[in-house]
Amino acid sequence: MTYTEQDIWQVLESVMDPEIPTISMVDMGIITQVKIENEKVYVEMTPTFAGCPALKMMEQMVRDKIKEMGLEAEVKTTFNKPWNSNLISERGLQHLKKHGLAPPPKHKGEITEQLLENILCPFCESANVEMKSPFGPTLCRSLHYCNNCLQAFEQFKPVV
Repeated sequence: MTYTEQDIWQVLESVMDPEIPTISMVDMGIITQVKIENEKVYVEMTPTFAGCPALKMMEQMVRDKIKEMGLEAEVKTTFNKPWNSNLISERGLQHLKKHGLAPPPKHKGEITEQLLENILCPFCESANVEMKSPFGPTLCRSLHYCNNCLQAFEQFKPVV
């Protein structure tokens, strides 16, 4: 069977982020390029964090998924163009909410205090939220509390 690059993108949508298993690495914006040359698939990834401890595991997950298609894959991690939170797809933002994380707001290359403070609760959509700590369990998350539904939650911070 002959596959197209679109077929590969579609299959990779089922490779989930190991830290947030409700969102695919495609929707997270981690998979940045797919090419097919001479029956071999080349995939480029840009992780959300240069020191990501799951990097090798993520590369192997991509290779394994492509191998299931009967194809050979070369997966390369690159930092040529840094990852930023605007790369998360609209579907990905919705999956973050389903995971109980407030998604990062879109930005124009600058993170302002207003951007960090005006977030909605992922459970009830209330803006009656207060930040408890700008640092959560990972560098890319902050801790918040909703005064309406009384839920504590994390926000996935915007990253430039």
